[in-house]
Amino acid sequence: MQKPVIAVLTAENEDFPPGLDAVTDAAELRLANSRESLERALPGADILLVTDFRTDMLAECWHLADQLQWVHATSAGVDALMFPALQDSAIPVTNARGIFDGPIAEFVLGLVLAFAKDLPASVRYQDRHVWQHRDTEQIAGKRALIVGAGAIGRRIGRQLAAAGLAVDAVARSARDSDPDFGRVHAQETLLEQLPDADYVVVAAPLTDTTRGLFGRAAFKAMKPGARFINIGRGPIVDTDALVEALRSGDIAGAGLDVFEQEPLPADHPLWDFPQAVLTAHMAGDVVGWREALTEQFLDNLRRWQAGEALHNVVDKARGYVPPTR
Repeated sequence: MQKPVIAVLTAENEDFPPGLDAVTDAAELRLANSRESLERALPGADILLVTDFRTDMLAECWHLADQLQWVHATSAGVDALMFPALQDSAIPVTNARGIFDGPIAEFVLGLVLAFAKDLPASVRYQDRHVWQHRDTEQIAGKRALIVGAGAIGRRIGRQLAAAGLAVDAVARSARDSDPDFGRVHAQETLLEQLPDADYVVVAAPLTDTTRGLFGRAAFKAMKPGARFINIGRGPIVDTDALVEALRSGDIAGAGLDVFEQEPLPADHPLWDFPQAVLTAHMAGDVVGWREALTEQFLDNLRRWQAGEALHNVVDKARGYVPPTR
């Protein structure tokens, strides 16, 4: 039986992901970490493993993918792969759903606690050797609104509820009864739900319906003491509107792990807001995450080779894996 050919699209100058050498006897691996190497890797490849999202480059080289049968993304979000040629094809796309849920939920809880206990200011006082007593907030009894009720949003909801917050969600459709949220509200009612939330957490995928969802109207609808957290995708937020909201005091703070432009330019105004906590798209990246992603792919590869149903198949019309419930 002929070995399947796996093309692996990585970041520039990166090697194969750790642990992938486990299949070298059972598959032919082709590294694609540049435009030229991608052009060589795609023809004749059966599987495309994407660890780096060079959207334009992949779309431009897509015509060379003459026998692809499956595309796997080592990320929860697959928006970078949703270009028309791939969306319109019969090729299944799978993602890394399940790997990042717990780490991201912990990250969000950490941000909520950091805001409530004013930890960023404590670090700044410590840097200046200043003893500054002040009162801080309690998170128990506060209200959180999770925008996006997928696997990551649900894990965040459970984590915050365990810490004593009342948690609702916003999703495509409303539900009065849900195991992880007090209520699930329809996305079109977002502006009506925002005024009641002390913490607003974006955990939605980037789709046509969520792009630019948080603009001036959304930030104006939030209460002045609310904190905004985005661990979803940067383009869900209008960055200029967010800067304006922080500058005017429409919201009390922002915890941002994703941005419209990444890396965030060094001269961007977001860096200078003391009420903002900025991280480098790392909310789900805990020790061992790369190995876990490879093991998840290898498990799906075993399924593919056995002719079994793949796990985490993306609905390409929606841009995410549909909920199982």
